Formats: sequence, structure tokens, C-alpha cells
Amino acid sequence: MTTSRPRDAAAAGADEALAAAARGDQSAFAAFYDATAAAVHGTVLRVLRDPAQSEEVVQEVFLEAWRQAPRFDPERGSARGWVVTMAHRRAVDRVRASQASTARDERAGVRELPPYDSVSEEVQVLLERDEVRRALQSLTPLQREAVDLAYYGGRTQKEIADELEVPLGTVKTRLRDGLIRLRDAMGVSR
Repeated sequence: MTTSRPRDAAAAGADEALAAAARGDQSAFAAFYDATAAAVHGTVLRVLRDPAQSEEVVQEVFLEAWRQAPRFDPERGSARGWVVTMAHRRAVDRVRASQASTARDERAGVRELPPYDSVSEEVQVLLERDEVRRALQSLTPLQREAVDLAYYGGRTQKEIADELEVPLGTVKTRLRDGLIRLRDAMGVSR
């Protein structure tokens, strides 16, 4: 039972300090702050998880506690419980305000995107595909085979060499020459 007595004394001290602060005693409010600041800060930090915002909210809570001190009713609970509850509510309000702001920003961002024209996009892809097919026709059969295996078949140069049973250097030459020819056929500048 002796372990609960110091906490009761501390709670009573906080109650008395807040009551004196309600009458305008600034030094009593300083004592109230000293008795409750760690609990308030811990509560706020647990909710916000951001030390900078937590410090702001703690400051707001104690400013509100100073202003609302005359409204504190010791019959309804302890001063420590009153200020910690106030801190928790203020921290939750800050989280909700932040979430609402983020949601508003996201909605505004979605509205600002230009409309997506899927038909135009599909036409562009089809035109590019036809252009690539025409350019592939300009390759020699050996170059086309190497490019097809590499880019459409997803094979490495070594795998192509093994599959075609030709030296690796030959595959590299066919791919290089084929890509140069494709670049020229498609009018792509370096």
C-alpha cells in the first residue's frame, strides 16, 4: 500500500496546483505542469509519433489547461486525468485533421490530372507496332532471327548462340548490325 501513497500525494498535489492556477496563480500552474508534463507528452507522442508535432500539441494542451482551469471539477476526476484526456483528444484531432488534409490534396491531385484518352493511346501503340514490323522486314533473315529471339523471346546472347549453334561473337554482331539497321529504318537519330 505504500507504493500507491506517493502517487496519491502527487495526484492531490496536481489537483491543488490546478485549483490554485484557476485562481490565477502562475507558480501553481508551473507546479501543475511539472507534475503532468511527462504524462501529457507521452500520450501525445504515442498518438502522433512525430516529436515536432507532439511538442506543438503539448503546448496547445497546456495553454488550453491554463485557460480552462476554472472549469476543472475535482469531483469528476483528477487533474492529471483531465489534462491527459485533453491531450489525447487534441492529438487525435491533429491526426484527423492531417488525414483530412491529405485526402483533400489527393482528391485535388486527381482532379488536376488531364483526362486519359485510352483510344488515342491504343492507336499510338498500334501505329508504333506497325512501324516496328515494317522496320523488322528490312533486316536480313539472320539479323531478324537474332533480334526476335533477344527482344521477343527474352533470351540472352549466350542462349541465342546455344540455340542457333553459332559462336557468341556472331550473335553479338547480328544483334548490333540488326539494331543499327532498325534504328535507320525507323528514322531514330542517335
